[in-house]
Amino acid sequence: MADPEAVTEDLDALIDDLDYLPGHFHLEMQLNFEPRSPASLRARDLKLQRDVLRQELELAAAPQRSAVRHLLGTFAFYLEELEEARERFLEVAREDPGNLNAWANLTHVYGRLGQEEEEEACAGRLAGFMGLATDSEADGNPQLRAARCLAEQGYAHGFDVGCASLEERARVLAAGITLYDKALSYGQLIPMEEKRGWYFTMATFCIRLDGIFLELGSEEQKRLPAFNRTLALLQQVLKSSDPHHRALAWCYLGMLLERKNTFSTTPMGVHDCGYSGTEPLDCFGKAIEIGKDQPPILNRLAKIFHFLGKQDMAIGTCNMALDVLRDPELNWQAYCTRAKIHIRAYLHDLERVKMGFGGMPDRKHLACAKEDLEEVVKVCPGLKTYLDIGQEGEDNDI
Repeated sequence: MADPEAVTEDLDALIDDLDYLPGHFHLEMQLNFEPRSPASLRARDLKLQRDVLRQELELAAAPQRSAVRHLLGTFAFYLEELEEARERFLEVAREDPGNLNAWANLTHVYGRLGQEEEEEACAGRLAGFMGLATDSEADGNPQLRAARCLAEQGYAHGFDVGCASLEERARVLAAGITLYDKALSYGQLIPMEEKRGWYFTMATFCIRLDGIFLELGSEEQKRLPAFNRTLALLQQVLKSSDPHHRALAWCYLGMLLERKNTFSTTPMGVHDCGYSGTEPLDCFGKAIEIGKDQPPILNRLAKIFHFLGKQDMAIGTCNMALDVLRDPELNWQAYCTRAKIHIRAYLHDLERVKMGFGGMPDRKHLACAKEDLEEVVKVCPGLKTYLDIGQEGEDNDI
Protein backbone atom coordinates (compact mmCIF):
# COMPACT_ATOMS: atom_id res chain seq x y z
CA MET A 1 0.00 0.00 0.00
CA ALA A 2 1.30 3.46 -0.90
CA ASP A 3 2.43 5.75 1.90
CA PRO A 4 -0.41 8.31 2.48
CA GLU A 5 2.10 11.11 3.00
CA ALA A 6 3.84 10.25 -0.28
CA VAL A 7 0.50 10.21 -2.10
CA THR A 8 -0.33 13.63 -0.64
CA GLU A 9 3.05 15.00 -1.70
CA ASP A 10 2.56 13.63 -5.23
CA LEU A 11 -0.88 15.24 -5.43
CA ASP A 12 0.46 18.58 -4.16
CA ALA A 13 3.23 18.43 -6.78
CA LEU A 14 0.67 17.74 -9.51
CA ILE A 15 -1.46 20.70 -8.39
CA ASP A 16 1.60 22.99 -8.33
CA ASP A 17 2.36 22.01 -11.93
CA LEU A 18 -1.18 22.71 -13.18
CA ASP A 19 -1.75 25.73 -15.40
CA TYR A 20 -5.21 26.20 -13.88
CA LEU A 21 -7.15 24.98 -10.87
CA PRO A 22 -10.89 24.23 -11.15
CA GLY A 23 -13.44 25.61 -8.70
CA HIS A 24 -14.60 29.00 -7.48
CA PHE A 25 -13.61 29.00 -3.81
CA HIS A 26 -9.89 29.63 -4.39
CA LEU A 27 -10.32 32.54 -6.83
CA GLU A 28 -8.71 35.81 -5.75
CA MET A 29 -11.96 37.69 -5.35
CA GLN A 30 -13.14 39.62 -2.30
CA LEU A 31 -16.00 37.13 -2.15
CA ASN A 32 -13.50 34.46 -1.01
CA PHE A 33 -11.55 36.67 1.41
CA GLU A 34 -12.30 37.48 5.04
CA PRO A 35 -15.31 39.86 5.04
CA ARG A 36 -14.57 43.49 5.90
CA SER A 37 -18.19 44.49 6.49
CA PRO A 38 -20.59 43.31 9.21
CA ALA A 39 -22.27 39.97 8.54
CA SER A 40 -25.68 41.57 7.99
CA LEU A 41 -24.35 43.96 5.31
CA ARG A 42 -22.40 41.23 3.55
CA ALA A 43 -25.49 38.99 3.53
CA ARG A 44 -27.52 41.86 2.04
CA ASP A 45 -24.92 42.43 -0.70
CA LEU A 46 -24.79 38.72 -1.50
CA LYS A 47 -28.58 38.52 -1.76
CA LEU A 48 -28.76 41.58 -4.01
CA GLN A 49 -26.09 40.14 -6.32
CA ARG A 50 -27.92 36.82 -6.29
CA ASP A 51 -31.10 38.58 -7.44
CA VAL A 52 -29.13 40.13 -10.31
CA LEU A 53 -27.78 36.70 -11.22
CA ARG A 54 -31.23 35.15 -11.24
CA GLN A 55 -32.23 37.74 -13.83
CA GLU A 56 -29.05 36.93 -15.77
CA LEU A 57 -30.02 33.25 -15.77
CA GLU A 58 -33.28 34.10 -17.55
CA LEU A 59 -31.39 35.89 -20.33
CA ALA A 60 -28.27 33.71 -20.52
CA ALA A 61 -27.61 31.63 -23.62
CA ALA A 62 -27.32 27.89 -22.94
CA PRO A 63 -23.49 27.75 -22.83
CA GLN A 64 -23.36 30.54 -20.23
CA ARG A 65 -25.94 29.12 -17.82
CA SER A 66 -23.39 26.91 -16.09
CA ALA A 67 -21.31 29.99 -15.24
CA VAL A 68 -24.35 31.68 -13.70
CA ARG A 69 -25.35 28.57 -11.72
CA HIS A 70 -21.85 28.20 -10.32
CA LEU A 71 -22.05 31.73 -8.95
CA LEU A 72 -25.53 31.16 -7.55
CA GLY A 73 -24.14 28.10 -5.76
CA THR A 74 -21.15 30.06 -4.48
CA PHE A 75 -23.36 32.83 -3.09
CA ALA A 76 -25.63 30.22 -1.46
CA PHE A 77 -22.53 28.66 0.16
CA TYR A 78 -21.47 31.97 1.70
CA LEU A 79 -25.05 32.58 2.85
CA GLU A 80 -24.78 29.25 4.74
CA GLU A 81 -27.39 27.70 2.45
CA LEU A 82 -25.28 24.60 1.88
CA GLU A 83 -28.04 22.36 0.53
CA GLU A 84 -28.97 25.03 -2.02
CA ALA A 85 -25.29 25.36 -2.99
CA ARG A 86 -24.98 21.61 -3.44
CA GLU A 87 -28.10 21.47 -5.61
CA ARG A 88 -26.84 24.27 -7.85
CA PHE A 89 -23.53 22.50 -8.45
CA LEU A 90 -25.23 19.12 -8.92
CA GLU A 91 -27.53 20.73 -11.47
CA VAL A 92 -24.48 21.71 -13.53
CA ALA A 93 -22.90 18.26 -13.12
CA ARG A 94 -26.08 16.53 -14.28
CA GLU A 95 -26.32 18.70 -17.41
CA ASP A 96 -22.57 18.56 -18.12
CA PRO A 97 -20.92 15.56 -16.41
CA GLY A 98 -17.47 16.73 -17.54
CA ASN A 99 -17.78 20.19 -15.98
CA LEU A 100 -14.60 20.60 -13.92
CA ASN A 101 -15.85 23.46 -11.76
CA ALA A 102 -18.92 21.46 -10.76
CA TRP A 103 -16.86 18.62 -9.28
CA ALA A 104 -14.37 20.99 -7.63
CA ASN A 105 -17.16 23.05 -6.06
CA LEU A 106 -19.03 19.93 -4.93
CA THR A 107 -15.84 18.67 -3.29
CA HIS A 108 -15.66 21.93 -1.33
CA VAL A 109 -19.33 21.82 -0.29
CA TYR A 110 -19.21 18.17 0.81
CA GLY A 111 -16.09 19.00 2.81
CA ARG A 112 -18.00 21.71 4.66
CA LEU A 113 -20.94 19.33 5.19
CA GLY A 114 -18.56 16.73 6.64
CA GLN A 115 -19.58 14.12 4.07
CA GLU A 116 -16.17 12.57 3.47
CA GLU A 117 -17.21 9.77 1.13
CA GLU A 118 -19.01 12.16 -1.22
CA GLU A 119 -16.10 14.60 -0.97
CA GLU A 120 -13.62 11.91 -2.01
CA ALA A 121 -15.88 10.67 -4.80
CA CYS A 122 -16.18 14.15 -6.30
CA ALA A 123 -12.42 14.73 -5.98
CA GLY A 124 -11.91 11.42 -7.80
CA ARG A 125 -14.28 12.44 -10.60
CA LEU A 126 -12.45 15.76 -10.93
CA ALA A 127 -9.05 14.05 -11.11
CA GLY A 128 -10.39 11.66 -13.75
CA PHE A 129 -11.74 14.42 -15.98
CA MET A 130 -8.48 16.36 -15.64
CA GLY A 131 -6.47 13.28 -16.62
CA LEU A 132 -4.72 13.13 -13.23
CA ALA A 133 -6.04 9.69 -12.31
CA THR A 134 -4.19 6.63 -13.58
CA ASP A 135 -7.47 4.82 -14.35
CA SER A 136 -9.07 7.83 -16.06
CA GLU A 137 -11.70 6.90 -18.62
CA ALA A 138 -13.00 10.39 -19.30
CA ASP A 139 -14.35 10.96 -22.79
CA GLY A 140 -14.16 14.25 -24.65
CA ASN A 141 -11.49 16.83 -25.26
CA PRO A 142 -9.60 17.89 -22.10
CA GLN A 143 -8.66 21.20 -23.76
CA LEU A 144 -12.34 22.09 -24.15
CA ARG A 145 -13.04 21.19 -20.52
CA ALA A 146 -10.16 23.41 -19.41
CA ALA A 147 -11.32 26.28 -21.62
CA ARG A 148 -14.88 26.21 -20.27
CA CYS A 149 -13.61 25.88 -16.71
CA LEU A 150 -11.51 29.04 -17.10
CA ALA A 151 -14.31 30.96 -18.85
CA GLU A 152 -16.73 30.16 -16.01
CA GLN A 153 -14.16 31.40 -13.50
CA GLY A 154 -13.61 34.55 -15.54
CA TYR A 155 -17.35 35.24 -15.60
CA ALA A 156 -17.46 35.15 -11.79
CA HIS A 157 -15.19 38.19 -11.56
CA GLY A 158 -17.96 40.44 -12.84
CA PHE A 159 -20.05 39.76 -9.73
CA ASP A 160 -17.60 40.14 -6.88
CA VAL A 161 -18.85 41.40 -3.52
CA GLY A 162 -16.98 43.57 -1.02
CA CYS A 163 -14.52 45.57 -3.14
CA ALA A 164 -13.50 48.55 -1.01
CA SER A 165 -12.09 50.78 -3.75
CA LEU A 166 -12.18 51.42 -7.48
CA GLU A 167 -8.62 50.14 -7.76
CA GLU A 168 -9.65 46.87 -6.16
CA ARG A 169 -12.61 46.51 -8.48
CA ALA A 170 -10.35 47.21 -11.47
CA ARG A 171 -7.94 44.48 -10.33
CA VAL A 172 -10.78 41.94 -10.10
CA LEU A 173 -12.12 42.83 -13.56
CA ALA A 174 -8.63 42.63 -15.06
CA ALA A 175 -8.19 39.18 -13.48
CA GLY A 176 -11.48 38.08 -15.07
CA ILE A 177 -10.31 39.23 -18.51
CA THR A 178 -7.02 37.36 -18.04
CA LEU A 179 -8.92 34.14 -17.28
CA TYR A 180 -10.97 34.57 -20.46
CA ASP A 181 -7.76 35.08 -22.44
CA LYS A 182 -6.39 31.84 -21.00
CA ALA A 183 -9.71 30.12 -21.83
CA LEU A 184 -9.38 31.26 -25.45
CA SER A 185 -5.84 29.84 -25.61
CA TYR A 186 -7.24 26.43 -24.60
CA GLY A 187 -10.48 26.71 -26.55
CA GLN A 188 -9.50 26.79 -30.18
CA LEU A 189 -12.18 24.16 -30.89
CA ILE A 190 -14.92 25.97 -28.93
CA PRO A 191 -17.90 26.71 -31.25
CA MET A 192 -17.78 30.28 -32.58
CA GLU A 193 -21.19 31.23 -31.14
CA GLU A 194 -20.05 30.16 -27.68
CA LYS A 195 -16.86 32.20 -28.13
CA ARG A 196 -18.95 35.24 -29.02
CA GLY A 197 -20.63 34.87 -25.65
CA TRP A 198 -17.17 35.03 -24.06
CA TYR A 199 -16.31 38.07 -26.18
CA PHE A 200 -19.48 39.75 -24.96
CA THR A 201 -18.57 39.25 -21.30
CA MET A 202 -14.98 40.37 -21.94
CA ALA A 203 -16.25 43.52 -23.65
CA THR A 204 -18.55 44.19 -20.69
CA PHE A 205 -15.61 43.89 -18.27
CA CYS A 206 -13.46 46.14 -20.47
CA ILE A 207 -16.17 48.83 -20.56
CA ARG A 208 -16.50 48.74 -16.77
CA LEU A 209 -12.72 48.90 -16.46
CA ASP A 210 -12.56 51.92 -18.77
CA GLY A 211 -15.27 53.58 -16.68
CA ILE A 212 -13.13 53.07 -13.58
CA PHE A 213 -10.06 54.49 -15.33
CA LEU A 214 -12.11 57.53 -16.34
CA GLU A 215 -13.30 58.03 -12.78
CA LEU A 216 -9.75 57.72 -11.48
CA GLY A 217 -8.48 60.20 -14.06
CA SER A 218 -6.07 57.69 -15.56
CA GLU A 219 -3.81 58.70 -18.45
CA GLU A 220 -4.96 58.05 -22.02
CA GLN A 221 -2.16 55.57 -22.66
CA LYS A 222 -3.45 53.37 -19.85
CA ARG A 223 -6.96 53.36 -21.32
CA LEU A 224 -6.20 53.01 -25.03
CA PRO A 225 -5.27 49.29 -25.32
CA ALA A 226 -8.43 48.05 -23.57
CA PHE A 227 -10.59 50.64 -25.37
CA ASN A 228 -9.37 49.53 -28.82
CA ARG A 229 -9.69 45.88 -27.87
CA THR A 230 -13.28 46.38 -26.71
CA LEU A 231 -14.22 47.76 -30.13
CA ALA A 232 -12.74 44.66 -31.78
CA LEU A 233 -14.59 42.35 -29.36
CA LEU A 234 -17.90 44.09 -30.00
CA GLN A 235 -17.34 43.80 -33.74
CA GLN A 236 -17.35 40.01 -33.26
CA VAL A 237 -20.37 40.04 -30.92
CA LEU A 238 -22.41 41.93 -33.53
CA LYS A 239 -22.20 38.75 -35.66
CA SER A 240 -23.89 36.71 -32.92
CA SER A 241 -27.18 34.92 -33.48
CA ASP A 242 -28.23 35.82 -29.91
CA PRO A 243 -30.45 38.95 -30.08
CA HIS A 244 -29.68 39.80 -26.45
CA HIS A 245 -25.93 39.92 -27.08
CA ARG A 246 -26.37 41.69 -30.41
CA ALA A 247 -28.64 44.40 -28.98
CA LEU A 248 -26.36 45.10 -26.03
CA ALA A 249 -23.30 45.09 -28.31
CA TRP A 250 -24.84 47.93 -30.34
CA CYS A 251 -25.64 49.75 -27.12
CA TYR A 252 -22.09 49.30 -25.81
CA LEU A 253 -20.69 50.44 -29.15
CA GLY A 254 -22.73 53.64 -28.83
CA MET A 255 -21.27 54.15 -25.35
CA LEU A 256 -17.71 53.74 -26.61
CA LEU A 257 -18.24 56.10 -29.53
CA GLU A 258 -19.47 58.71 -27.05
CA ARG A 259 -16.39 58.12 -24.92
CA LYS A 260 -14.01 58.64 -27.85
CA ASN A 261 -14.36 62.35 -27.14
CA THR A 262 -12.59 61.81 -23.80
CA PHE A 263 -9.36 61.17 -25.76
CA SER A 264 -7.24 63.94 -27.25
CA THR A 265 -7.37 62.16 -30.63
CA THR A 266 -9.78 59.50 -31.90
CA PRO A 267 -8.49 56.04 -30.87
CA MET A 268 -7.21 53.97 -33.79
CA GLY A 269 -9.64 51.17 -32.94
CA VAL A 270 -12.51 53.35 -34.14
CA HIS A 271 -10.93 53.59 -37.60
CA ASP A 272 -9.62 50.01 -37.69
CA CYS A 273 -13.08 48.58 -36.96
CA GLY A 274 -14.78 50.84 -39.51
CA TYR A 275 -16.74 53.01 -37.07
CA SER A 276 -15.35 56.41 -38.07
CA GLY A 277 -18.68 57.57 -39.53
CA THR A 278 -20.94 55.79 -37.05
CA GLU A 279 -23.05 57.96 -34.72
CA PRO A 280 -23.76 56.80 -31.15
CA LEU A 281 -27.47 57.56 -31.53
CA ASP A 282 -27.67 55.22 -34.52
CA CYS A 283 -26.13 52.46 -32.40
CA PHE A 284 -28.67 52.99 -29.62
CA GLY A 285 -31.45 52.96 -32.22
CA LYS A 286 -30.25 49.63 -33.66
CA ALA A 287 -30.14 48.16 -30.15
CA ILE A 288 -33.74 49.18 -29.51
CA GLU A 289 -34.83 47.90 -32.93
CA ILE A 290 -33.38 44.43 -32.21
CA GLY A 291 -35.15 44.25 -28.84
CA LYS A 292 -38.41 45.95 -29.79
CA ASP A 293 -40.54 42.82 -29.28
CA GLN A 294 -38.57 41.38 -26.36
CA PRO A 295 -39.22 42.98 -22.94
CA PRO A 296 -36.16 41.39 -21.22
CA ILE A 297 -33.85 43.06 -23.75
CA LEU A 298 -35.72 46.36 -23.62
CA ASN A 299 -35.58 46.34 -19.81
CA ARG A 300 -31.81 45.81 -19.88
CA LEU A 301 -31.40 48.63 -22.40
CA ALA A 302 -33.59 50.93 -20.30
CA LYS A 303 -31.38 50.36 -17.24
CA ILE A 304 -28.26 51.16 -19.27
CA PHE A 305 -29.80 54.33 -20.73
CA HIS A 306 -30.76 55.38 -17.20
CA PHE A 307 -27.21 54.69 -16.01
CA LEU A 308 -25.88 56.84 -18.88
CA GLY A 309 -28.20 59.72 -17.93
CA LYS A 310 -30.37 59.34 -21.05
CA GLN A 311 -33.62 59.54 -19.12
CA ASP A 312 -35.98 60.28 -22.02
CA MET A 313 -34.58 57.32 -23.94
CA ALA A 314 -34.84 55.16 -20.82
CA ILE A 315 -38.48 56.10 -20.22
CA GLY A 316 -39.32 55.49 -23.88
CA THR A 317 -37.68 52.04 -23.77
CA CYS A 318 -39.60 51.13 -20.59
CA ASN A 319 -42.81 52.20 -22.29
CA MET A 320 -41.99 49.98 -25.28
CA ALA A 321 -41.46 47.02 -22.95
CA LEU A 322 -44.79 47.70 -21.25
CA ASP A 323 -46.58 48.03 -24.59
CA VAL A 324 -45.43 44.48 -25.37
CA LEU A 325 -46.10 43.07 -21.87
CA ARG A 326 -48.09 45.12 -19.37
CA ASP A 327 -48.55 42.40 -16.73
CA PRO A 328 -46.60 43.66 -13.66
CA GLU A 329 -46.02 40.11 -12.43
CA LEU A 330 -44.22 39.15 -15.64
CA ASN A 331 -42.69 42.54 -16.44
CA TRP A 332 -42.05 44.12 -13.03
CA GLN A 333 -38.61 45.29 -14.13
CA ALA A 334 -40.05 47.85 -16.55
CA TYR A 335 -42.26 49.31 -13.81
CA CYS A 336 -39.40 49.42 -11.30
CA THR A 337 -36.93 51.01 -13.72
CA ARG A 338 -39.47 53.63 -14.77
CA ALA A 339 -40.19 54.39 -11.10
CA LYS A 340 -36.48 54.74 -10.40
CA ILE A 341 -36.11 57.19 -13.29
CA HIS A 342 -38.96 59.34 -11.97
CA ILE A 343 -37.54 59.33 -8.44
CA ARG A 344 -34.08 60.33 -9.69
CA ALA A 345 -35.60 63.10 -11.81
CA TYR A 346 -37.43 64.50 -8.78
CA LEU A 347 -34.30 64.33 -6.57
CA HIS A 348 -32.21 65.97 -9.29
CA ASP A 349 -34.66 68.88 -9.54
CA LEU A 350 -34.77 69.12 -5.75
CA GLU A 351 -30.98 69.48 -5.60
CA ARG A 352 -31.15 72.26 -8.18
CA VAL A 353 -33.67 74.11 -6.00
CA LYS A 354 -31.36 73.82 -2.99
CA MET A 355 -28.57 75.34 -5.10
CA GLY A 356 -30.83 78.25 -6.11
CA PHE A 357 -31.60 77.11 -9.66
CA GLY A 358 -35.12 76.72 -11.01
CA GLY A 359 -38.48 76.41 -9.30
CA MET A 360 -39.94 73.65 -7.18
CA PRO A 361 -39.54 70.11 -8.60
CA ASP A 362 -42.49 68.57 -10.39
CA ARG A 363 -44.29 66.29 -7.95
CA LYS A 364 -45.75 64.41 -10.90
CA HIS A 365 -42.50 62.42 -10.90
CA LEU A 366 -43.29 61.10 -7.42
CA ALA A 367 -46.90 60.38 -8.39
CA CYS A 368 -45.78 58.39 -11.44
CA ALA A 369 -43.21 56.45 -9.40
CA LYS A 370 -45.81 55.66 -6.74
CA GLU A 371 -48.26 54.46 -9.39
CA ASP A 372 -45.67 52.15 -10.98
CA LEU A 373 -44.55 50.70 -7.66
CA GLU A 374 -48.11 50.10 -6.54
CA GLU A 375 -48.68 48.06 -9.71
CA VAL A 376 -45.78 45.80 -8.73
CA VAL A 377 -46.70 45.59 -5.04
CA LYS A 378 -50.15 44.28 -6.00
CA VAL A 379 -48.55 41.12 -7.38
CA CYS A 380 -45.27 41.15 -5.39
CA PRO A 381 -46.26 42.24 -1.88
CA GLY A 382 -43.66 43.42 0.59
CA LEU A 383 -40.96 46.05 0.80
CA LYS A 384 -38.49 44.34 -1.52
CA THR A 385 -39.63 46.43 -4.47
CA TYR A 386 -38.79 49.62 -2.62
CA LEU A 387 -35.44 48.22 -1.50
CA ASP A 388 -34.61 47.37 -5.11
CA ILE A 389 -35.17 50.99 -6.05
CA GLY A 390 -32.70 52.21 -3.43
CA GLN A 391 -30.11 49.46 -3.27
CA GLU A 392 -29.86 47.72 -6.65
CA GLY A 393 -26.24 47.98 -7.77
CA GLU A 394 -25.67 49.97 -10.94
CA ASP A 395 -22.32 48.34 -11.71
CA ASN A 396 -24.14 45.41 -13.23
CA ASP A 397 -26.41 47.59 -15.36
CA ILE A 398 -23.48 47.41 -17.78
